[in-house]
Amino acid sequence: MSEVIYPRESVYNLIPKERVQNEKPPRYMSKFRPTIVLEKKLTKDAMKTMGPAKVEVPSPEKYLKKHSKEPKLPEKKQCSKESPNTYTMKKPAVPARKDNPPMGIYTKRDFIKTNTAVPMKPQPTCVDTNKGHKELLENSGLVPKYIKKRDYGEVPEYLLQRNEDERRAQEEYDNFVKEQTDQGAMKHLSDAERQAILERLKKNWDELHHEYQGLSLVTDTLSKKSHKERLEVAMKKLENDINLFERFKTIYVTNN
Repeated sequence: MSEVIYPRESVYNLIPKERVQNEKPPRYMSKFRPTIVLEKKLTKDAMKTMGPAKVEVPSPEKYLKKHSKEPKLPEKKQCSKESPNTYTMKKPAVPARKDNPPMGIYTKRDFIKTNTAVPMKPQPTCVDTNKGHKELLENSGLVPKYIKKRDYGEVPEYLLQRNEDERRAQEEYDNFVKEQTDQGAMKHLSDAERQAILERLKKNWDELHHEYQGLSLVTDTLSKKSHKERLEVAMKKLENDINLFERFKTIYVTNN
């Protein structure tokens, strides 16, 4: 069973306490209330009756008669022989068996071609301007027929711009090289010199590669690690130089 916990006994609990009554605030009343009540009473009696108060009472003589609201058809007109325009004319009589058809009537019209001719379909067009200019859809380039496009077979503008930029950059580089050569600051390497330098670079790379292959597989000390890293950096630099000499045939070097 659960235990009930009572508050501690105290002498102060025997002192009578005064009850505090919470007074409610006065109810809110709008100052426009009397005006609204008066307006409601004034307009309340306006719609007591359904419809207007004074309505013209129908006369008892004008009661609803039978078929009075049905639509009236126009009166029928009698046909007579004296007025033949009031009805449709009769068709001509069927020709008799003894009657001969009209002969000798010729025409230049070819009925065979006329009957076998296929009506010409309008060609599809498209409007390409806001002023209503029309153009054949096949020649507009909007259909997947690239040979009909206006700029078919022409070099795109971005390629022309790229070629122009490359030509301008090449001209600036050539002018710079020419100026440096005239001043004596740069020297052009001949093919023999370029080949000699290339052979020496490859020989140095072979020596470093041979030394790199002779390293131990276990690099457990700092000296082994640093020696291996130095060889890798030197070989990478030689590879870049060899690639540069093999890629470019024209090479300039400074005299300094």
